[in-house]
Amino acid sequence: MYRELQKQLIEAVRTILETSWGLEVSDVVLEQPPDLAMGEFALPVAFELARKLRKAPRMIATELAEKLSTTLRPGDGFLSFEAAGAGYINVRLDRARLMAALASGSSQRPSEELPRVLVEHTSINPNKAAHVGHLRNAILGDTLVRILRARGHHVDVQNYIDNTGVQVADVIVGFLHLEHQTAPEVEALIARCEALGPEAREQRFDYHCWNLYARVSQWYAEGSEDQQKERKQLRYQTLHAIESGGNETAEVADRVSTAILRLHLETMLRLGITYDFLPRESEILHLRFWDRAFQLLKESGVLYAEQSGKNAGCWVMTRPGGGNSGEGPDEDAKVIVRSNGTVTYVGKDIAYHLWKFGLLGKDFGYRRFFAYPDHTCFISCMEGEQEHPHFGGARAIYNVIDSRQSDPQANVVQALRGMGHTEAADQYTHFSYEMVALTPRCAEELGYTVAEEDRGRPYIEVSGRKGFGVKADDLLDKLTAATRAEVDARQPERSEAERQRIAEQIAIGALRYFMLKFTRGSVIAFDFRDALSFEGETGPYVQYTAVRARNIFRKIGMTPESALAAVESLQSMELAVGAEDIWAIWMRAARREQTLETAISSAEPSTLARHCFQLAQEFNNFYHKHHILTEEDAGRRSLLLATAAIALRELTILLEWLGVEVPEAM
Repeated sequence: MYRELQKQLIEAVRTILETSWGLEVSDVVLEQPPDLAMGEFALPVAFELARKLRKAPRMIATELAEKLSTTLRPGDGFLSFEAAGAGYINVRLDRARLMAALASGSSQRPSEELPRVLVEHTSINPNKAAHVGHLRNAILGDTLVRILRARGHHVDVQNYIDNTGVQVADVIVGFLHLEHQTAPEVEALIARCEALGPEAREQRFDYHCWNLYARVSQWYAEGSEDQQKERKQLRYQTLHAIESGGNETAEVADRVSTAILRLHLETMLRLGITYDFLPRESEILHLRFWDRAFQLLKESGVLYAEQSGKNAGCWVMTRPGGGNSGEGPDEDAKVIVRSNGTVTYVGKDIAYHLWKFGLLGKDFGYRRFFAYPDHTCFISCMEGEQEHPHFGGARAIYNVIDSRQSDPQANVVQALRGMGHTEAADQYTHFSYEMVALTPRCAEELGYTVAEEDRGRPYIEVSGRKGFGVKADDLLDKLTAATRAEVDARQPERSEAERQRIAEQIAIGALRYFMLKFTRGSVIAFDFRDALSFEGETGPYVQYTAVRARNIFRKIGMTPESALAAVESLQSMELAVGAEDIWAIWMRAARREQTLETAISSAEPSTLARHCFQLAQEFNNFYHKHHILTEEDAGRRSLLLATAAIALRELTILLEWLGVEVPEAM
């Protein structure tokens, strides 16, 4: 109803301006007054009209307020319109009517058909254990999926697996040439690790590869210059063998990357993160996606063969305003195919995204790979099962990839536009984000030695090649252990399983909220104590608020739903006059869908996290001010209980969108 009232008000202002003054205004701004006692909306339009009408803003506001009063009446949901200050119009809503609509749970969501969306996130190289930086990608991506689905989109979730890249090659070099293991020995190691199960952290296969990857990176830099060159050559020979396929090295790489991929999925499942499809680069190569894309790119004139200059012999991308103009080579053109015939990362990415939009004319084979409680995740293969969901052919795409990949992402969009796929290019969103680092305190708590000069720095960057960083599972274990100690102290009467479950919910809530409360363009310095704090803008603070609200209804043996049903019988809002703290909670509940749309349109989940935290603050202030359980006046008690119920409902919905559960107790 809140959004409908907004639309009605904006449309009424436009109509009055056109009929009374002959003015067309495309954008009518609605603001929120600094104090709810002044009203729910503030219209500053009079200031914009002052010059056109040659009148003082206050005079225009007075005239417009009178016209609005005769156009929008209380029966429409509006109570009053009055000129205020130098030229604002304060708009008051019919609070009782809006409360009744909110209490009934009337849908605020638009009914239009929404396009099918594809979200790609996580995309960890399957060469070692996931680390804290990967978690930001996965949590951002999963939250984006949740809010798009909440908006009404059908969303497919994909996790791109680069199983033929140089990072995988480095680990294979480590197994075959640093540890001198044979293919059967690598297979036996994987089998031993898998038999131990994912809980045996230090013996996990992805942990072994974490250490091996760091050792190989160091090995490349050791020895004489000739030895270094020889080892780097070995690296590229291994990479070429993996890309070509059909050989023992490629088979070892496939077994290693697949084993690590399963562990990555187990790690993400701890955070409630799931996927629908796992497209692999090996199939993009062997199914010759690039060959088809290359043909389409040449036919559309997006690529041309450079004849001279530093890129002679390469196929490069035509740039707007540059390249292939007859005035010499475009030295800044993006190389897509090198002079030796190998395809760059951007070229393969263009082919992949043509498939995503259903523009390639080729498809993967599909087979079942990972079973979730409510669905099956498929993986790409050469020849798959006949029965499988439809993937690809999306109307809109979100790629959750860090900000360092902005240039390659822009190249893909440029190629789509050059090929004439303007609509696809417009619906292509690079959902970028900055890195995750560790505070010096956090690094020391993890057992790393921090130099004295680094202790004063705001953060320390992690490095997988150097083996410096925090593995995702270690982080979750440490957060859960710290939380479990608190739960054991506060909830000793609960069973072992209950206390462990609560500890996990708080730990995951702390981590997810910490990753989401920062804007995507902010570098995050992770710190255990900051994330787990029950004070300030943290996940545990919001979770505790929801638990506190739910406990009110447990104590009185009443459901929140019955409290909301009772508020519809209130004949007047006189009980809430002067209690703007109560109305603030209802107004925040009314703005839920608006905040959801803002989070999606701005591609900024932190908007929702902030909204959720502010609601928690407002409820806690309300809780401390009003004696809900001991209130003697029946009418006022009903209002207080309904307010607690609406806060609990909204917090639960918002936290679910953020991927955070409300524990049974805290």
